[in-house]
Amino acid sequence: MPAPVAQDEWRLVTQAQRGDQEAFGELIRRNQEQVIGLVYRLCGDMELAEDAAQEAFLRAWQHLPSYRPDAPFKNWLYRIAANIALSALRRERAMTDIDDLLPAASDEEPEDETEASERREYVRRAVLALPAASRAVLVLREYEGLSYREIAEVLNIPIGTVMSRLNYARSKLRESLAPYLQAEGE
Repeated sequence: MPAPVAQDEWRLVTQAQRGDQEAFGELIRRNQEQVIGLVYRLCGDMELAEDAAQEAFLRAWQHLPSYRPDAPFKNWLYRIAANIALSALRRERAMTDIDDLLPAASDEEPEDETEASERREYVRRAVLALPAASRAVLVLREYEGLSYREIAEVLNIPIGTVMSRLNYARSKLRESLAPYLQAEGE
């Protein structure tokens, strides 16, 4: 028997597939923040992330009759959003900002906050420098917490490609962050 959350989600999906806009609205409300966050981490531009998320929600509504519960609704929505974001990146090629990838400083001294801010900026630039395909796999794994199988489903690629791209992304990050980490350790 599916978990209560899964049953509730399936009930909402079924109602939405029958044309219930309120049920679809609830599905979107439950996933909106995560979808915008995913797109933002992929492209680094909040305005683009919000636009791409809206486009993803519209496409999800249009293609909802074809959704099958082989995977959670969120993963299906992620796939749509990731495809839109990657298409937008191919069109624009100009990336500007990404959210802080390291935990924010809370009760630190001003000097510590400055160092943490510099560290986040350095990591942000390193992540944005990755090729879009590798960055997508890294973001979905490290920041969205998806399994290899889920990433493969979201991006519609084989699991072996997920592992290869993730390995490449991690290797490139280590390589590009090495000078910073060495300087920090001195």
